[in-house]
Amino acid sequence: MKTDLTKILSVGGQPGLFRYLAQSNGGVVVESLTDGKRKWMGPSARMTSLSDISIYTQTEEELKLRDVFARMKEFLLEKEAPAPGKEAAEMAAFFEQVIPQYDRDRFYPSHMKKILEWYNVLKAADALDFEEEEAEQEIKEEKPAAKAVIPAGKAPKPAAARAPRQVQHTTQK
Repeated sequence: MKTDLTKILSVGGQPGLFRYLAQSNGGVVVESLTDGKRKWMGPSARMTSLSDISIYTQTEEELKLRDVFARMKEFLLEKEAPAPGKEAAEMAAFFEQVIPQYDRDRFYPSHMKKILEWYNVLKAADALDFEEEEAEQEIKEEKPAAKAVIPAGKAPKPAAARAPRQVQHTTQK
């Protein structure tokens, strides 16, 4: 089964990753990918979908986390990612091999540590096979729309500009 990264959440202050299950009164129900326990997260929980996360690159474009995981999977084959508690230089050397164009000034060791942890959690949950994003599928399927042909002399009339409506002010005593 393919994993939908829009439904995999990182929750601030909570270790690991969570799968979105359902909307509930004033919050959401999630399931931990590490131990399978279900929890209710209230509206004050800082939840971020993994599909919304990108890393900075030296080019003007950012690299989506989905693509980072795909590159890591290609590089590591069936092995786990290096332990996230390693030295910052070792993590940087690993990402240098996997993503040579990452931005060394804005992609911090704390970010590297999170990505390594998340990769290992997803690997343990057998969730590294991702669904295509809907936007990508729509772009592939979408054909350019034909433009409407307007006969000569039948150009649409411009919309008349309306004067702003006057507001009557009243005061209460």
